Amino acid sequence: MKIGFIGLGIMGKPMSKNLIKAGYELVVLDMNQSAVAEVVAAGATAAATAKAVAEQSDIIITMLPNSPQVKTVVLGENGIIEGAKPGAVVVDMSSIAPLVSREVAGKLAAKGVEMLDAPVSGGEPKAIDGTLSVMVGGKKEIFEKCYDVMKAMAGSVVLTGEIGAGNVTKLANQIIVAINIAAMSEALVLASKAGVEPELVYQAIRGGLAGSTVLDAKAPLVLDRKFDPGFRINLHIKDLANVLETSHEVGVPLPLTAAVMEMMQALKVDGMGDNDHGSLVRYYEKLAQVEVKR
Repeated sequence: MKIGFIGLGIMGKPMSKNLIKAGYELVVLDMNQSAVAEVVAAGATAAATAKAVAEQSDIIITMLPNSPQVKTVVLGENGIIEGAKPGAVVVDMSSIAPLVSREVAGKLAAKGVEMLDAPVSGGEPKAIDGTLSVMVGGKKEIFEKCYDVMKAMAGSVVLTGEIGAGNVTKLANQIIVAINIAAMSEALVLASKAGVEPELVYQAIRGGLAGSTVLDAKAPLVLDRKFDPGFRINLHIKDLANVLETSHEVGVPLPLTAAVMEMMQALKVDGMGDNDHGSLVRYYEKLAQVEVKR
C-alpha cells in the first residue's frame, strides 16, 4: 500500500517519518522544500503537485492548517481529486470545520474516492514518538482499511461516527484543552501573587482531582518559562474559531470557550501568536502584575 502525505509542518513531518519507520512507501508534498528534503532523506519520494501525489497513492493523508487549505489541496486545480483513483481514500488529519469535511467528502464520493476526517491531538511531542490520539469520522469499513496506517502514527485511533464526527470530536478536545490551560493559569498566578511557591502548588494538586494531562504537560513549561511551540496560540485560535462557528450553527452557547478565545486574541495582539498556548498564563500575569516561575 503506497501512502501519499501532503503537509510536512510541525506535526506532519514527524508523522510522515513514523510511517516510513513502519515500512510504508511514501510520496510527499509541501511548500517547504527543506521539510520535503528531510523526509525524502528518511526514505520518501517527492511529488510536484497534489494531483501527482494522488496518482501514485492508495491512501492520501493531508495534514494542513485549516479548511481553506484542505479545500484547495483536495478540490482545487492539480488537486487530489484530479489524480485519485476510484477506490482510493483521502485521510484528512487536519483540524478543520466539520461541515467542510462533509462538503469535501461529498465531492470526492462523486468521483468514487472515499474519505475519513481524522484530526489528531497530542502536539509535536506525541507526533514525534508516535502516540497521538486520532479521532475519526467516516464509514466503518474504510476506517478498518486505514486503521493500521493511522495506528503507525498514534497510540489511540477511535472511530467516533460518520464523516465530520472526527472534527466535532477534535473541537470538543480543543475546548477542554483551552479551558484547562486557562484554569491552570488562573491558579498558578493566584498562588504566585499570594506568596506561595507555584512549583509546590503544582506538585500538591497534580495527584488529586485537579490533576490532568494538560496540567502535567503545560505547568512544568510555564514554570521554566518555556513558550516555544508546542501548539501555537494562532492554531488554537483557528480551532476555537471553528468551535464557535459550529456551535452557532447547531445552537450551543459556549461562554467559557468564547472567553478563552478573547484571551488568546489579546495575546496575538501582543505579538505572542506564534508562542505555545501555554502562554495563556501571560495574559493573567499581565493583569496581576506577577510572574509564575520556579
